[in-house]
Amino acid sequence: MGREHRPLVPLLCLVLGGALTAAVLGVTGGGSAREPGSGAPAPAAAPAPGDFVDIHDVPPPAPQTSVRPGPDASTGSFTVDCGRNEEAHYNQDNLVVSPGLRNGAHHTHAYVGNRSTDAFSTDASLAAAPTTCRGGDRSTYYWPVLRRPDLPATRPYEKAAAHGNTGRILTPADVRIGFHGNPAGKVVPMPRFLRALTGDAVAYTARTDEGVKARWSCTSLPDRATTRYPRCPAGDRLTRTLVFPSCWNGLDTATPGRTHLLFPAPNGVCPQNTFAVPELRITLSYDAPPADAPIALDSFPEQRHSPKTDHAMFVNVMTDERMARLVTCVNEGRHC
Repeated sequence: MGREHRPLVPLLCLVLGGALTAAVLGVTGGGSAREPGSGAPAPAAAPAPGDFVDIHDVPPPAPQTSVRPGPDASTGSFTVDCGRNEEAHYNQDNLVVSPGLRNGAHHTHAYVGNRSTDAFSTDASLAAAPTTCRGGDRSTYYWPVLRRPDLPATRPYEKAAAHGNTGRILTPADVRIGFHGNPAGKVVPMPRFLRALTGDAVAYTARTDEGVKARWSCTSLPDRATTRYPRCPAGDRLTRTLVFPSCWNGLDTATPGRTHLLFPAPNGVCPQNTFAVPELRITLSYDAPPADAPIALDSFPEQRHSPKTDHAMFVNVMTDERMARLVTCVNEGRHC
């Protein structure tokens, strides 16, 4: 009986080997993206109609959701002006997630701050590069671009990403970068060259929305926040706000799985064995497109340009002196 089944063994090995190869290619990007639950390549689909919402249909937050600062809270803020990427610094790299891998993001990121950032940047190259930030902050701040897929891409960097990321890139009318305190206590300095990421680039296919961090809104109704693309009134501005984790383990500037930086509890208390650092918030504002105009966030093909996949990255390249000034400002409750 055993001999009768032996010819099946090589065939079974070939099948399993092929499946394993396909799985590896899917994880590493060595093959084409596939529709979840099927063997067919995923189409370059536009966002679904359910990804959009009229901002007036978004309810305001309940009054009890606001957090009251404790007696030791650090209530200040520190604003950094790095422009709006007027220099057209774009690429498809991701230094924080996939360092050393050219085009590792498979979609286009826009940058402000450090002018040299790409997949091959090092701590030394970042520290020596020019910056768009006033005051000499050489940190790098970046995020996936937002597009009008109904308008033609005319500039080379608009055509570079492919993978279904097409159309004209929208330049923000305003970029606000601010560091904030902690409602539960004082903050400690971030270490230089700390890597940080917020959001989940694969949130559309994730099992839960735990990684969804971006909030979308309109400037006329700033208290109405949603995880969908908002339809804003004519003449208004559409905003996307990304808040970064702010509880550091005190040891590492980067770790697999992002365990060196965690989010605090809603009341600001950090997880055990972590320390509160200044909380980075990035808010991007765009002149609101017409009510029926399509917009699409750059994403991996299988993520369908979902607004839930919004994310942003940061590398702290501030000098220790500048970071100390930032922390003092925030801890003293000033707005600098």
